[in-house]
Amino acid sequence: MHEFAFIFAGFAVGLVVGLTGVGGGSLMTPILIFVFGIKPHLAIGTDLLFAAFTKMGGTVSLARARIVDWRIVGQMAAGSLPASLATLYMLHLVGPANPATQTVMTTTLGLALLLTAGATLYKVLRGKAVPLAIAPELLSQATRPQHWALPVLFGAVIGTLVTITSVGAGAIGVIVLMLLYPALPLPRIVAADIAHAVPLTLVAGLGHASIGSVDWPLLLKLLAGSLPGIWLGTQLMRKTPDRVIRSLLSALLAYAGVKLISI
Repeated sequence: MHEFAFIFAGFAVGLVVGLTGVGGGSLMTPILIFVFGIKPHLAIGTDLLFAAFTKMGGTVSLARARIVDWRIVGQMAAGSLPASLATLYMLHLVGPANPATQTVMTTTLGLALLLTAGATLYKVLRGKAVPLAIAPELLSQATRPQHWALPVLFGAVIGTLVTITSVGAGAIGVIVLMLLYPALPLPRIVAADIAHAVPLTLVAGLGHASIGSVDWPLLLKLLAGSLPGIWLGTQLMRKTPDRVIRSLLSALLAYAGVKLISI
């Protein structure tokens, strides 16, 4: 019975990700912890690989459409990947199942969910349709940050956050990119964020697997549900009021965040 519940959970999260673009980590990790009683370190490690595989397909289609700015992805990854590896090394030293580590994970996860809730609500209130097209001469300028070190620094923060909590590569990443590249059209920002999330969650997820923090049978069940869920979500995206769904999601994430902090 549990097997079908995991597949259904994967389908539901995939559907919401397809509808709204909100990262699966901010939804799947709290579900695994609260609904199924999975240990936080296993929920986070499994969810990282879940996110990597689900976002791979999206990155391929976005790359084919030529709206991924790989220079931005590279700048963010230059900070996020080393930070993720350093965080994994620290987790290996102290032990992911250590009670103190579990407390740090749940508290940080709660704060990350509150940040994601705020970022999601910000996009509801401030989001507006932005044209995808941008003149080639303006694109080069729009993909240049105020200082080369800023994307690397913010990437390092996101890399650490994602490795500890599996949350942050989605809504928080989009807000960071909006601040760093204000002249870049929103579809290109979302595309860069999704493309950057793939190597980051893959490195962090494989790192968690190496320290025993991934439940492989659980991962397969979640993917079995999420892949058709994402496909259906993308089909329904244009027929559903985006602001209503994002507002409800924001409230749900805030509730989960408060609950995790109070554990």
